[in-house]
Amino acid sequence: MTASDRGSPAPDVTAVIAAHDESANIRECIESVRWAREVVVVENDSSDDTVTLARRAGATVISPPFTTIGAARNNAIEQVSTSWVLVLDADERCTPELAAEVRDVVAGRGRLTAYRVRRRNFFLGREIRHGGWGGESDHPVRLFRREHRYNASRVHEHVDVSGDTGQLRGALLHYTYTSLDQYFEKFDRYSRWWADQNYGRGRRGTAAAVFIRPPARFFRMYLLKGGFRDGAHGLILACLAAASVMAKYARLWERSIRDNNERPKKT
Repeated sequence: MTASDRGSPAPDVTAVIAAHDESANIRECIESVRWAREVVVVENDSSDDTVTLARRAGATVISPPFTTIGAARNNAIEQVSTSWVLVLDADERCTPELAAEVRDVVAGRGRLTAYRVRRRNFFLGREIRHGGWGGESDHPVRLFRREHRYNASRVHEHVDVSGDTGQLRGALLHYTYTSLDQYFEKFDRYSRWWADQNYGRGRRGTAAAVFIRPPARFFRMYLLKGGFRDGAHGLILACLAAASVMAKYARLWERSIRDNNERPKKT
């Protein structure tokens, strides 16, 4: 994507967008970063028209074999020609305030090599401000020099940065979970990935964790972090978070007992 139609020189930054079956979001996401010098969409195994819509919107689309989200983003980062990278998910939108800050940073007015970006999270059409979902709690590294890469984690991937990171004031709008169908699809996938990842690192599950950790998550999210302030949305989110924790630890427990059962018995 070029900047010839934007009236001002494009900043030295590429927007990298991860997408899977995001036909409902991809055009608006790309539109929010049209000010960038390049836009690269890295998609994996989309069965809808995500790829067609992204290309019509002017983005470069790549489809490397999928292993992890971090690896997919790294594939895109390796192909950019700019000095800086701004990473988004397809269900996120860059605000004009954030775009202006990014321009300042890449123009040389930022002294660090990586910056955190606050996310304003929306659940079923409502902005969630508490329970650990508020912008003050959710600010991943999203703007960084292209030399940085994501780690190999399958879940909770992050950018490996040595040294200090800055914090931008502008926000990404994150329209996560516009339906419970979306939530439960991701719930199933991520609980399985989490169990596989932790089992592979030598962690083992117990029935006690399945019993104790879900109510602990609900208590922390709904009461300690003020999720009750978000009304019914906050209550449902805390319940869903507790269920997600139960699924993760139950799957880890299942892996553990299955492995134990499959070991040769000593004679």
